[in-house]
Order: sequence, then structure tokens, then C-alpha cells
Amino acid sequence: MTTAPVDLDIRIPTDNRADALRTDVRSGLTASPKSLPPKWFYDAHGSELFDAITELDEYYPTRTERQLIIDHADDIAELTGTSTLIELGSGSSDKTRRLIEAMSAPSDARTLQHYAPLDVSPSALRGAVGRLRAEYPDLRVDGIVADFTGALAPLPGPGPRTVAFLGGTIGNLEPTARKSFLANISAALEPGEHFLLGAGLVTDVSAMQRAYNDAAGVTAAFNRNVLTVVNRELGADFDVDSYEHVAVWNPDDEWIEMRLRATRDARVCVPGADLVVDIAVGEEILTEVSAKFRPDALSAELSDAGLPVHQVWTDPADRFAIFLSSKRA
Repeated sequence: MTTAPVDLDIRIPTDNRADALRTDVRSGLTASPKSLPPKWFYDAHGSELFDAITELDEYYPTRTERQLIIDHADDIAELTGTSTLIELGSGSSDKTRRLIEAMSAPSDARTLQHYAPLDVSPSALRGAVGRLRAEYPDLRVDGIVADFTGALAPLPGPGPRTVAFLGGTIGNLEPTARKSFLANISAALEPGEHFLLGAGLVTDVSAMQRAYNDAAGVTAAFNRNVLTVVNRELGADFDVDSYEHVAVWNPDDEWIEMRLRATRDARVCVPGADLVVDIAVGEEILTEVSAKFRPDALSAELSDAGLPVHQVWTDPADRFAIFLSSKRA
């Protein structure tokens, strides 16, 4: 059987994506300390590596969140009455299937008609949309290529809509960016529509550190993949294997910091960004923060954005939580 090609709603034109990468690389590698945004991990290979990370014994967030969704999907479906489910940073959409099934089950309060996964990676999105259309032929599935850190409106319909942001990805946004992001969510929703958020909680430090330092080195490969992307897209000459993966807990900001540490001096040329940068042995490039939250504090942030929390579900060990908010009238 021939699979129909998957068309996507591409809101990041190729030229704009290249410009964004160029700008991020130029600003990040000339800053002190150096940094690269985590969104550039996720080409097709990076998405595959992240999916592999979620299956690791050490990486508890995904399986903990998955169990919470399994346990409470029916509650979420009943509380939201969702007609359109929009998932930000959807990746493979694997964790969303239980929600789709619950929201589609026969019930006066369950009316799911449309699922719209949104992701920055066109290749990952095409694969996910193709699979979901085959699995759920009665459900409209439309992939959107976009950066969820920008303006989100207009969102697809029909309403009422629920925007889901799962996987603890909210922790990748530092406080100022997180405030802006939540404001954008609030602005994109109509009063009474819902925001479903998955967030990691502050827990045992050793468990958090192990989750980002797996013994098999999958997270290390994922971290270094950002350099592979810069090499491919901007013609840079990073020696990827000469950077070691580092992940540490920052107790002041209550987040994990992922970095790439240079194991030798290097002069890196990035022709596509018109940049030459010197990197000293031992110097680190910050690639990701993954904040962990306290439920009351994150609930307050959501309320301040006009998204008061109506329900919070946590696992028995209080390592992860799902928050259900609705847009204030």
C-alpha cells in the first residue's frame, strides 16, 4: 500500500529557520559563557536520540508522565470537552495517544475532532502525522512546523481547544522566556479553553542528575548533536567528538544544566554565520537548562499569566506533575 505524502502547515519558512540558526549561533558563541539553544538538538537524528533517552532506565520523567496520562486521561477528557487538541513540541506524539483515545471515546463531553501537533522539526513531524493518520482515520491530523517560543495565534479549531505542552519541556525555558511563553498561550486561547502542562518537580538530586547522565551515553550523543546540526547547516568545522557531555544540578536556580566541555583548544570556523571563534580546553558551551518546579510556585506563574490551575496530578514519589489550567474569562 502506498502511503500518501504528508503536507504540513509550515510557519517557519526554510530561509527564516536558517536565519534563526545563524542568529542563535552568532549570539551564543560570542557570549560569555558560550551557549546554543536546545531547540537545535532536534533534527531527525536528534529526535530519534531523544526518543531513545525516554526509554532509558535512568530517565524517569517520560515514563512517570506517561503513567499519569494513562491514569488520568479520562478525567482530562471529561474536564476539558476538547474538540481540538494542539500539542506543542510534539516530537513522535507517542505519549499523546492515550489522550487522543480518551478524548475520542463516546461521551457527551468527549468530542475530539482535530489533533494538531506542532514541532520545529519537519522530518519528525511528517513521520508522526503519517502514523497518526493511519491509526486514527476518523481524526483530522494536521502537523504545524513552528517554534512554540514565538507567537502562537492563530490556533486551529474547532473549539473548545486544549493546548498540551508535555514532557517537562517547560523547564527548558528560563524565567523571562517562560513568562513570555505563558503569556502567548493565554493570548492564543479563548476564555474557558484549556492548557495541559507536564512539568518535572524538584526531587532527589542524585536521581535528577542520573536522568541526564545515562550510563549508555545516549544523552551525551544527543547533546553533541547540536554541533552536528551547526556543522551541517552552517558549514562549521566543530570536531564533535572532542566535546564531552556535562550535566550538573544548579541548586540556586533549581535546574539541571547541560553543557559541552572542550577537551582541547580549538579555533572553530562557522562560514554560514560569518564567524570564527576560539574555544579553550575546559571551556563549556551551555546547551540546555531543565528547570524542576515546586507545584505552588508553578501554579502561581500560570495564574499570573491568566491561566489559573484547576487540577494537579502528581505521581506517588512527587517527581512529576500534570497541571490543568483554563483561560480566565
